[in-house]
Amino acid sequence: MILYEHPFNESIRTMLRLEHLFDRLGQLIARDAAVDHHYALATLFEIMDVASRADLKSDLLKDLEKHKQQFASYRGNPSISEAALDDVIGRIAHAHNGLNQLQGKAGAALSSNEWLMSIRSRISIPGGTCEFDLPAYHAWQKLSPQRRRADLMHWVASMMPLAEALQVLLGLLRDSGVPHKVIAPAGQYQQSLSQGRTYLLMRVRLDVPEDVVPEISGHRLMASVRLMRQDAEGRLKPHAVDTAFELTLCA
Repeated sequence: MILYEHPFNESIRTMLRLEHLFDRLGQLIARDAAVDHHYALATLFEIMDVASRADLKSDLLKDLEKHKQQFASYRGNPSISEAALDDVIGRIAHAHNGLNQLQGKAGAALSSNEWLMSIRSRISIPGGTCEFDLPAYHAWQKLSPQRRRADLMHWVASMMPLAEALQVLLGLLRDSGVPHKVIAPAGQYQQSLSQGRTYLLMRVRLDVPEDVVPEISGHRLMASVRLMRQDAEGRLKPHAVDTAFELTLCA
């Protein structure tokens, strides 16, 4: 089965992009090849670019505080485990404190590293990090995998409060939804959304042939999924077959 996620606003879209980049970064750092660590650096710079939005940090702090207060209001409810509640509130508080102590924007501490910034200025240029352009970077790539990994972990450390905050918030958002089976007649599905609730994320889990992909759209009033099939040349055409899939709406 393949899971697809569709954000309903720009804030969730940014959070999902950052989560995707942090996941890629973790996989690349764990490897040993110099080319993997090159792309780990490129991913680190992408995270800095996405996280440079001025209000990102304040928005995440507000969301964490809102969730903390919401869960605190559940104390004393006999149908809720106090131990589980303490665990959730503790994770939220830890993420909030870590992000709140972060100075400036995520990755701001790396902006003063001239060596890293010299790589950042050339890494988007095709072939811009060749040995004759950046000999010091070429020498770094020849270090042992352990040494390069230690350097990467040191540079990434300033980003980890952001990664933790994203993990907590997106985890809470995903847990808020209840998955249910639906049918897309002739490959098309639409659902009106309750105006009394603001949905932030739609999750579609498909167990179909690999060449069938969903085109997902949604806003505060309507969610829509249209199933498409790739032909031999990669072009998408409607998959006009009654298809069941799992849908989760998260608020």
